[in-house]
Amino acid sequence: MDAAVRKRVLGWCLYDWAISAYNTVVGTFVFSVYFTRAVAPSEIEGTALWGDAQTVSGLLIAVLSPALGAIADRAGRRKPWLAGFTAATVVSTLCLWFVRPDPAFVLPALALIVVGNLVFELAGTFYNAMLPQVAPPGHLGRVSGWGWGIGYFGGLMALVACLVLLVQAERPLWGLLDRSEQEHVRATSVLVGAWVALFALPLFLMVPDRPGAGIPAGRAVAEGLAQLGRTLRAVGRDGNLVRWFLGSAFYRDGINTLTLFGGIFAAGAYGMGFEEILVFAIALNVAAGIGSLGFAWVDDRFGARRTILVALAGLALCGLPVLLAADKRVFWAFALGLGFFFGPAQAAGRSMMARLSPRGLETEMFGLYALSGRAVAFFGPFLFARATEAFQSQRAGMATILVLFVLGFVLVRAVREK
Repeated sequence: MDAAVRKRVLGWCLYDWAISAYNTVVGTFVFSVYFTRAVAPSEIEGTALWGDAQTVSGLLIAVLSPALGAIADRAGRRKPWLAGFTAATVVSTLCLWFVRPDPAFVLPALALIVVGNLVFELAGTFYNAMLPQVAPPGHLGRVSGWGWGIGYFGGLMALVACLVLLVQAERPLWGLLDRSEQEHVRATSVLVGAWVALFALPLFLMVPDRPGAGIPAGRAVAEGLAQLGRTLRAVGRDGNLVRWFLGSAFYRDGINTLTLFGGIFAAGAYGMGFEEILVFAIALNVAAGIGSLGFAWVDDRFGARRTILVALAGLALCGLPVLLAADKRVFWAFALGLGFFFGPAQAAGRSMMARLSPRGLETEMFGLYALSGRAVAFFGPFLFARATEAFQSQRAGMATILVLFVLGFVLVRAVREK
């Protein structure tokens, strides 16, 4: 790679470093646990409400993502859309500071999470669609894997900062934060908002955008939606794409559900406190980062499909002991195995979608990729929430995730890769 290519690859990958802090700290290991333990009336009810919020945001993403992607492809430029949704992610995250440990704040918290998840995922659609223009030929898998790996280490560093500066500190911010009001935990959302804002900047400074199409906004909307309709009809006639969208949707839903409820499960099933959950999350992110970086070359050498199938097999084999383990040490060992296979499945999925996307329609196709994921994204959280309620057990909820991995494996195995 020459210097210009390395510069744009680095700027693009650093966005993963920035945005992963939201998913890791807010969505999985800190705010989700704070909500179920301190804000909701009970931990079981809080788990179910958290699942319902994920369902609502998933439905909104499914509706908006492909339409906005098609409009953006017609208009040409992607960075203005990405900037707007990134800014909205920052603002919604900062507002979580105002959620106090009181059931009266349940609805405001859930509203902010729905909005935050929505803009976070929409930003990801435009970010992922930039991969083909960033990666040099023959490097799609590696660049995607580097992004995921750097993203996991970004989430790791954000967690370390939360742990050292706020959660574990004897006098957080020199005694300015009131522990009785959980301010040291709520302040993690402020740290994450600032983190995303700061580390997202290199992409906007270092990665060139596509030129604008030079057409009025109204025409871009009309033509983009018309193109979306044609693409949907074409996809419906392409059995290979249908199998890919369905298979990737199921396994991504399993991964997303696992990450959404991983911290909640560790807290409820194994009695982990905030500090132990953060240490666990740090170890999990190290394993995930190593897996993403280690499998990056496998994708380009052996193909994204094979990489995904190996990763899904690893997730299923590690997931069953995690579900059944009574000893915390066994849980730790196999949970880190799960972490190792998270990244390769997600990174190879992104490169697979880039390979299957027609030239010039990348954002629209990644919008459909998000649509296919979100069309069933309510399924995982819904099953988790309902199983948890029905059996009054978070282990029962976690068992539903293995079914999604198996469905994804069967469908992806039948996909032909270009």
